[in-house]
Amino acid sequence: MRKPFTAVTTGDPAGIGPEICVEALTKAEVYDKMNPFLIGDETVIRKAMKVKNIDYQIHLIQDPQEGLYQRGTIDLMTTGDYDVDSIEYGKVQKLCGRMAMDFIMRAIELGNEGKVDVVGTAPINKQAIKLVGVPEPGHTEIFQDYTHSKYALTMFNVENMRVFFLSRHISLQNAIKFANKEHCLEFLTNIDEVMRSLGLKHPEIALAALNPHGSDNGLFGTEEHDELIPAVKEAQARGINAVGPVPADSVFWKMRKGHYDAILSLYHDQGHIACKTLDFEKAITITWGLPFMRSAVDHGTAFDIAGKGIAQAVSMVESLTVACDYWQMQQKAKAK
Repeated sequence: MRKPFTAVTTGDPAGIGPEICVEALTKAEVYDKMNPFLIGDETVIRKAMKVKNIDYQIHLIQDPQEGLYQRGTIDLMTTGDYDVDSIEYGKVQKLCGRMAMDFIMRAIELGNEGKVDVVGTAPINKQAIKLVGVPEPGHTEIFQDYTHSKYALTMFNVENMRVFFLSRHISLQNAIKFANKEHCLEFLTNIDEVMRSLGLKHPEIALAALNPHGSDNGLFGTEEHDELIPAVKEAQARGINAVGPVPADSVFWKMRKGHYDAILSLYHDQGHIACKTLDFEKAITITWGLPFMRSAVDHGTAFDIAGKGIAQAVSMVESLTVACDYWQMQQKAKAK
């Protein structure tokens, strides 16, 4: 089976994105699984290579088919001319927000045209993209909006754990309100569709509980009785192998021990803490529901260490290789 064409957006130029991207493209395992190229600015990439002591050639391309895809050369697609001399490491800057968005939009354009199979994204700064008028709060919403996808599911992947999120970047108070029957049922349905696309015929999906001990039959809250249990029962009636709600203090341990094919976490920290505690560097994000596979590191721009050469590419390498593994799984499932 062929290797997927993989576009890697280099993120906010004032952060560690360019550094971890160029370092990732020095790894043999990356080229073993994909045909990777960067989307970024040539001057910024050369500066990042200098920071990381990487002496590679840059091969400029305008189409993924033009890439050389060999170690020792970084295939690079640029998006325009920028006043990069004005960029300072570790600061929120409007220009950096504009560049980061240009890189993302080029990747989406290529994905919508069917020219790339996988898109890996380095961190952006949410304040910087707001300075250029971006209404979406982050990558996931941008990708969903500009690919016109019916959903964009965020899934953490770390070791054998697959953790989806009902809500992410909203307050805890609003997340509790969002965790109703309608939303849980919608997400369980979409997760079932995603898992089946990987070749799993009857995937088991655990819905995490909201309250301690799953409310202990109403002693510690009514959300399980009123919203979560009805969502699971309705999902089961539709032929979905949903279970729960499973108390959140045990559901992640159970999956770690081999139970379940996926977990639906109800809010950001509920699943993030479990996954990042297991392995912070190798906990990565996959976005499902787009016309192409999209992955991301699960850390930010790290402005405090940008340009110092100490940022590590472990998470970037993991995000790219895992995404390509999932892409291959989908291709094999389609071929059956």
